[in-house]
Amino acid sequence: MKQIYENYTDEDFEVWKILFDRQMKQFPTHACDAFKEGLKIADFETGLIPDFQETNQILQETTGWQLAVVPGIVPDYTFFELMANRRFPATTWLRKMKELDYLEEPDMFHDVFAHVPLLTNQHFVNFLEELSKIGLKYVGNDHAIQLLSRVYWFTVEFGLIREKEGLRIYGAGILSSAGETKYSLSEEPPKHEFSIEHMLNTSYRKDKFQVEYFITESYEQLFNSIPEVKVLLEEKLAETA
Repeated sequence: MKQIYENYTDEDFEVWKILFDRQMKQFPTHACDAFKEGLKIADFETGLIPDFQETNQILQETTGWQLAVVPGIVPDYTFFELMANRRFPATTWLRKMKELDYLEEPDMFHDVFAHVPLLTNQHFVNFLEELSKIGLKYVGNDHAIQLLSRVYWFTVEFGLIREKEGLRIYGAGILSSAGETKYSLSEEPPKHEFSIEHMLNTSYRKDKFQVEYFITESYEQLFNSIPEVKVLLEEKLAETA
């Protein structure tokens, strides 16, 4: 599959612009430094849907990653195999104007705008690659994938990071949502220190704002947690064997 740029409509460009501008207003005080730096590297603009060829060239030169076009949510094996080989699965379709605030599955704004900037951070993509290699090992084991998805969910999609200015967001699931961008840093939801064991024991829902979040100290901490993920996952599976 590939991106067919000429197929984008005026509505598509307007949707991208509205979502882009809305999030950019919040990012100076909500998004993490690495994401803001990544946005500059990716050269995203308001009103201009990214061209995957240009984005892939930038990513290849920066961290060696690429975007791989997929139709939507893909099977576990495809998902993990792509990322284990430094290819991030991304859709090319955009939500409609009437769907600005809620989608049942991720669109291009989530996959590209919210994920690509962090794909320029070497420690982050190293974590993503190694986590995906673990996933490949357990494809077909539903319980293992469910547990591993919790680590992915509470880091890559809904993670917070502690920076010198305070808590900031690096999770793409938050950064593509105007409402959750505000909510996640408010005093309302509980926030936990980074803990793989705690994440493995914590379920989540996809149809509402998260009820709790985990705080990462650095992207190095994410990558350095991989050995612990392997050990604790094996222990969890042994308990239910």
